[in-house]
Amino acid sequence: MLPTTAPPTPDRALAAADLISSPDAAEPAFVVSTAFRIAEDHGPVTTATLVATAHGLYEARIDGAPIDDRLFTPGWTSYPWRLQCQTYFLATDLIATWVRGSRHLLQFEVGNGWWRGDMGFEGAHANYGTDIGVVAALTLQYEDGHQQCVTTSEMWEVTRSRTTTNTLYEGQHLDLRRSPGPPRPARVITLDRSTLVPQVDAGVHRQETLAPQRIWLSPSGRILVDFGQNLTGWIRIRVPADPGRVILVRHAETLEHGELATRPLRSARATDLVIAGEKAETIEPTFTYHGFRFAEIMGWPGMPTSDDLTAVVVHSSVTPTGWFRCSDERVNQLWRNAVWGLRGNLLDIPTDCPQRDERLGWTGDLAVFAPAATHLFDLRDFLHKWLLDLAVELRHRGTVPAVVPDLYPYMTGEARGKVVGATCIWGDAAAWVPYTLWQQYGDLDRLREHFPAMVRHLDTVQAALSPNGLWDTGFQWADWLDPDAPPQEPGAAKADPSVVATACAFRSARWTAEAAEALGEHGVATRLEALASRIREAFRRHYVTQDGRVRSDCATVYALAICFGLLDPDERAAAGGHLARCVRTTGHRISTGFAGTPFVTWALCDTDHVDDAYALLLQTECPSWLYPVTMGATTVWERWDAVLPDGSLHPGTMTSLNHYALGAVIDWLHRGVGGIRAASPGYAAIEYRPTPGPGLSWAETVLDTPHGRARCHWRRDRTELVVQVDHPNVPGVLVLPDGTRREVAPGEQEFRIVE
Repeated sequence: MLPTTAPPTPDRALAAADLISSPDAAEPAFVVSTAFRIAEDHGPVTTATLVATAHGLYEARIDGAPIDDRLFTPGWTSYPWRLQCQTYFLATDLIATWVRGSRHLLQFEVGNGWWRGDMGFEGAHANYGTDIGVVAALTLQYEDGHQQCVTTSEMWEVTRSRTTTNTLYEGQHLDLRRSPGPPRPARVITLDRSTLVPQVDAGVHRQETLAPQRIWLSPSGRILVDFGQNLTGWIRIRVPADPGRVILVRHAETLEHGELATRPLRSARATDLVIAGEKAETIEPTFTYHGFRFAEIMGWPGMPTSDDLTAVVVHSSVTPTGWFRCSDERVNQLWRNAVWGLRGNLLDIPTDCPQRDERLGWTGDLAVFAPAATHLFDLRDFLHKWLLDLAVELRHRGTVPAVVPDLYPYMTGEARGKVVGATCIWGDAAAWVPYTLWQQYGDLDRLREHFPAMVRHLDTVQAALSPNGLWDTGFQWADWLDPDAPPQEPGAAKADPSVVATACAFRSARWTAEAAEALGEHGVATRLEALASRIREAFRRHYVTQDGRVRSDCATVYALAICFGLLDPDERAAAGGHLARCVRTTGHRISTGFAGTPFVTWALCDTDHVDDAYALLLQTECPSWLYPVTMGATTVWERWDAVLPDGSLHPGTMTSLNHYALGAVIDWLHRGVGGIRAASPGYAAIEYRPTPGPGLSWAETVLDTPHGRARCHWRRDRTELVVQVDHPNVPGVLVLPDGTRREVAPGEQEFRIVE
C-alpha cells in the first residue's frame, strides 16, 4: 500500500485518539475493536488513512483481513523519547468495496513485544512498562471533502486473543479452541505524545520460506526437522483438526549428540505451542521470533511431512546491493554465511544474535561490520532509524551505551542502570557508522543529521583521555573475544585495551574532522584535527618503538596502527613486517578479536604481505574463517570454535552460531580482493583496485552504487592478469597490483596485464 500523499504528522493524526488497553493489565495479548459505518450522503470514500502505534506490538485488521504485511509494528526504538507511528494508505480496491451505509470492523491484536517482553540477559527481566496498548486513528476522505475519523477510545471493545503467552525469548502459545469471549470496555492508559515520531524505514516483513530438508527421529525418539539454513523467523504450522491436541515446537541452531542443542539459548525457551481446534488451520506465531536451523516437534499425530512445516524467514526489508564470488567455493560459502548472518540480525534493529536471551543492538558489532553491511544491502533508512536512537540515548545517558536502544536502565539485578562510560569501538559507532553511510551513499543531509552525535561522542572521548593524550582510563571491551582468551573471560585479550582505545580515538577524531569539513563546520574540523594530531603523537611516543613495534606485539595492535594511519612511513613498513611475523607464528590462524579481525587482512595487503593475507583467509584449521565452513556452518559464529571438531559445543555461556561481527572480513573480499572502492563519497568516483593472491584463480564483485552498477572481475590466464570492469557514468580509475593507473570509461572494458 503505497502512499499517494504526504502522511500526516503522528501528533496531529493521533491528537484525538487514546492509548487503550485491556481492563486486565496482566492479559498477555488481546484484541481491541470498533465498528464504523460508511456515510450515506457524502459520496464514495476516496482515500482511507490509518495512523497507529502501540506500547507492545500490534497487528491491524479491517473486516478480519490484515491491513498491511508489516510485522513487529511499531518496532523497537528508544521508547522514552521515540515511539514510531505507522501510516497506512488503504488500497483503492478495498475502499471501492465500501458501499454507502455499509458497516465495517476495525481491529487490533496487541502483544508484548519489546515493551513488556522480559528482555535482557543473565537473568535480567527488562520491561519499559506494565501496560500494553494501541493508539490509532482511521481517517476516511469522501468525494465531497467530508472527513470521518475513527479513533481509539474507551468506547472500543476488548476481547480475548487466541494467543495465551507471548514473548520474544520464550515463544508464543496459541489456543485454537479459544473464543473471543464477551466484549469488555477498553481501558485508557497514559501516552506521552511528545515521543511520537514517524517511521523512517521500511519495517519488518516475511522475506522467503524454506521447506524442511530432512525430518527424522533423534536417538531419544524425538521428531527433528532440519531446514538446511540457520535463519531468523518462525515455523508456519499446518495444525490438524484434533481439539485439545498440544503441539510443541522447540527451536535451536544446531544439534549435539544427535539431539536439539538448547544450551546456547541460555534462559530463552524459544518454544511455540499450539492447541488444536475443531478445524485444520495454518498458523504463524507472529508475536515472537527465533534464530534456528533445527526444530523439535512434540505432540504431532504420527510423523509430520514437509507440507506441514515451513520455515518463514523474517527480517527488515532492505535491498541487496553487493555480491561476491570467486574460484574457491569455501570462500563463497563464507560470504553467504555473512549475508545470512546479517539478514538474521536485521530485525528492526541491528541485533548481535537472534536466538538466545539477548538480541540487543550492541554498538560494537555494528561499528566493525558497517562497511561490509552497507556493501551488502541498502541500509540508509534502516541505520538512520537506529542512529536516531543512538543520538537520543547519548544525549540523555551522557555517553554512547553498549546497546541501542539502551536496555540497561530497565534491567533487574546487577545489570540495572549499568553505565560503562565512553568506550572505544562500541562508543565509536557514533562516529564510524555515520561516516560509513556517508562514504557508501554520499548523503550529506543524513551526515549532517548525525553529525552532532559524532561530535558529542568525541567530546566524551576527549574528556576520558589522560593528560598524556592516551585513552588509558576506564573500562574497555577492546579486542573482545580474542581466540586465545579463556572461555569464560572473553575480554582477556592479548592486545592492551589502552592501545586499542587510543588508536580508535584517533580514527574517530580524524573521521569526524573530515565530516565536519565536508559539512562546512570548519571550526569543529580544526579542533578535531588538532585532537587527532595530539592522540597520534601520544600513541607514537608511548606505544611505538623505533623499530616499529607496537605495545602488546600482537596482530590486532599492528592492524589498527597500520589501517588507522597512526604510523610514519618507516614505522608502517616495519609494523607490517611485525604483523606478518605474528600471523606466520600462529600458522596463519586467526589471533584477533572484535577489534583486530576486520583490519588484519587489509593491513597485510597495505604493507605488501598479500600472500599472508590470503593464507589467513584460506586457513581451515581452527581458529579461522573457513573452519566453521568445514563444520557445515551456514552463518558466522560468535566464537571461532563455537562448535568443536568432535561436534560438541563450546563450553562457554556465549556460543551463538549467528553473530555477524567476525564476518567483517567480507569487506576486504568486496573492496580488497574484488577491488571496488569509493574514490569519493557515494561512489561519485570509483577506484578499481583488485588484489589477486595465491589460492584464487579468479574473483568477481558487483555493487549497485547510487550512480549505477559497478562490476570488477579478475582472472589469471596463464601469464596474464585479465581484469574486466563494468563501470557506471562517473569518473573511474583502475589501479593494478604494480601501482599502474589506467583511466576507466563508462561501460564494459577488459584489461590484460602481463605478470
